[in-house]
Amino acid sequence: MDNKAMYQLTYGLFVLTSCQDGRDSGCIINTAGQVTADPNRISIAVNKANFTHDLVKASGKFNISILSEDASFDTFKHFGFQSGRTVDKFDGYASCKRSKNGLYYVTEGTNAYISAAVQQSIDLGSHTLFIAAVEDMEVLSHISSATYGYYQKHIKPSPEKSQANGKPQWRCTVCGYIYEGEELPADFICPLCKHPASDFEKL
Repeated sequence: MDNKAMYQLTYGLFVLTSCQDGRDSGCIINTAGQVTADPNRISIAVNKANFTHDLVKASGKFNISILSEDASFDTFKHFGFQSGRTVDKFDGYASCKRSKNGLYYVTEGTNAYISAAVQQSIDLGSHTLFIAAVEDMEVLSHISSATYGYYQKHIKPSPEKSQANGKPQWRCTVCGYIYEGEELPADFICPLCKHPASDFEKL
């Protein structure tokens, strides 16, 4: 069996946002899609290690901001490379608005947002699958959605540029995220695609 066949699946990239008890947060996810049109239902899979996962589970609502090819690497760093448990990701962040459900959505580098209410959740071990009813949505631009392939080719810095500072680096072989440090912690989880340390290679 060739496990690399899984890499041929296409993935979009999204900023998932939610709020509970006045605490807003957001993270990058790559698994979101429509599952039925009538009634309109979408599904998202979220790693339990993400703080935003806990907010979605507690509040029962979320927004998905669909990242476009116009998204900058700074957006991925802001929502993917730091934890909402220790950082308020919306403190001073101007590229967002609140939708009718009271949650933030990202306005820069996105082409649409979808607001949804959780109808069902399924425990998948490392992730939770949320099935949700679409309550509102809006097209923000007509720029094509960013895929993993586009992200790797056009958005993330190349290893050559990343190595300019001379620090030891480890690269995720799945999404290309670069970790800097002498050693990669054995329990490290890629903040972008949520793959474990075993999927990293030293540059």
